[in-house]
Amino acid sequence: MAIEIKAPAFPESVADGEVATWHKAEGEAVSRDELIVEIETDKVVMEVVAPEDGVLTKIHAAEGETIQSEQLLATLEQGAAASAATPAATPAAKASEPATSTGGSSSSAGTLGPAARQLVEEHKLDPASITGSGKGGRITKEDVVNYLANRDEQPASPAPAAPAPAPVAIDVPDGPSSERVEKRVPMTRMRAKIAERLLNATQETAMLTTFNEVNMAPVMALRSKYKDQFEKIHNGTRLGFMGFFVKAACEALKRFPAVNASIDGSDVVYHGYQDIGVAVSTENGLVVPVLRDADFMSLADVEAAIRDLGMRAKDNKLTIEDMTGGTFTVTNGGVFGSLLSTPILNPPQTGILGMHKIQERPMAVNGQVVIQPMMYLALSYDHRLIDGKTAVQFLVAIRDLIEDPARILLQL
Repeated sequence: MAIEIKAPAFPESVADGEVATWHKAEGEAVSRDELIVEIETDKVVMEVVAPEDGVLTKIHAAEGETIQSEQLLATLEQGAAASAATPAATPAAKASEPATSTGGSSSSAGTLGPAARQLVEEHKLDPASITGSGKGGRITKEDVVNYLANRDEQPASPAPAAPAPAPVAIDVPDGPSSERVEKRVPMTRMRAKIAERLLNATQETAMLTTFNEVNMAPVMALRSKYKDQFEKIHNGTRLGFMGFFVKAACEALKRFPAVNASIDGSDVVYHGYQDIGVAVSTENGLVVPVLRDADFMSLADVEAAIRDLGMRAKDNKLTIEDMTGGTFTVTNGGVFGSLLSTPILNPPQTGILGMHKIQERPMAVNGQVVIQPMMYLALSYDHRLIDGKTAVQFLVAIRDLIEDPARILLQL
């Protein structure tokens, strides 16, 4: 019995998708729930798996082809046996492969899919050193990821000492001979969408940023005292800084509803809940998965959820539901060493909190100079809805809650 394999149903916020990588070729046997093809959308990479055991008899959408919601991708013959003689890729599979290799690599044409090619170019790898597990030795994205993981795990061994080469005569050219190498690669769909949204945010909002600084000593002392006990009781969940800032943001948003609101045309939508987006950096770009009802989550729940979202983001396992919505965003550039920045709004949200690097600085405390671990905070906001006074007071509330963490628990 023939079964049609279709693209997932895209939500209204996703117009279309692109076939990124076929993991199976025509004539190959597949098992139920086995990954067949990856679809790249503006927000996430979606995986399509086999609904039943059988053979992939026909591929209807080649790699790189733009597809619509629930469009036919392939036909599966349920329970059929794989063809014994499939030495070469079928015409549909060949059509899904690129015609030429990129970057002047030594690999033969058509051995890299778009997702695998992107990783190879980003990490400047030699495709000839990667073993392909796909049809006819085709290199898939998983092959590149596994190659990188194995390469990073292997300790660097010192190279054996080579004998000193004999002196040779070198012809020195009259003029400079250095090559000016350039490489042109197309933007991924996700990167193009990120660029579009960032540009729209700067052009369509009256964005302004206000700054403050917070003394991290109280939170650091609390974390140092209880982190081992916290991790033991909460099944390995580590006590970090993001949990404190997410909980502080929830409390401050309750006091200043305009920062938790959004603009819809000529209307202002006030949200009676706090769905906090947490910016996560991945190889494909910045994504913002959402913590639903973060105000009802404990500190341990927040930390566990952030860790889970971060891991799934790096593995391209986030769903569209994970990325949809959000009333406020928290981003932490401090993990990369940023001392100060102006985060860009994530429309239709009207506020985003930027955390930064903790750095010891001399501070005046009771008339004396004391070295304190300080962090700059930045709040970017839409001035069309939020006045400067409200923005400053909101950021001061965040600072007060962090400098006295007991206020978060007592809601003071």
